[in-house]
Amino acid sequence: MKLHRVLPNTVAAFSTLLALGLPIAAAAAPLKTDAAKSSVTIVFKQLGVPVEAKFRKFTALIDFDPAKPEAAKAGVDIDIAGFDLGDPDYNQEVMKKDWFNAAQFPKATFTAGAIKAAAPGTYNVTGKLAIKGKSTDVAFPLTVKKDGAAQVFDGVLPIKRLTYNIGEGDWKDTSTVADEVVIKFHIVATP
Repeated sequence: MKLHRVLPNTVAAFSTLLALGLPIAAAAAPLKTDAAKSSVTIVFKQLGVPVEAKFRKFTALIDFDPAKPEAAKAGVDIDIAGFDLGDPDYNQEVMKKDWFNAAQFPKATFTAGAIKAAAPGTYNVTGKLAIKGKSTDVAFPLTVKKDGAAQVFDGVLPIKRLTYNIGEGDWKDTSTVADEVVIKFHIVATP
């Protein structure tokens, strides 16, 4: 099996992860995301082996006060062309129509609908994730902690790549690239 065939599914998983991870970065009053300390990654399995990829470019709009989580607002835009599997050939492959179709759908987005306290420092987030023209309701747990003046937002969102038509044609077969993708995000934001 050629690696470039597996790479497109990795891109799909990563896009989903970025889209979901950015909204998790909700922070107190409009916050500024520290891009150097923040990350959005995806993990998926190709031929049963875990593969991790990242998005190099994303923007997050965060307004979060831990005393009033229900008033929080968060949104994330992910630049699909910034998906990085660690190999230029794979990166080009996943931009094609069967995978992310970046020419037609250059961005993935997440918009938080509600953020509710679950336990000290832990929140339940619901919202809309849009990838490749398909929008779905998603939910995931979020942890928030202080690090000096910064707030650190961490979360994990499992998705199914085929829900977003990532991996069309022969790539719908999940025996090579699994349907399950985990989006992980670590957002550091300051006032």
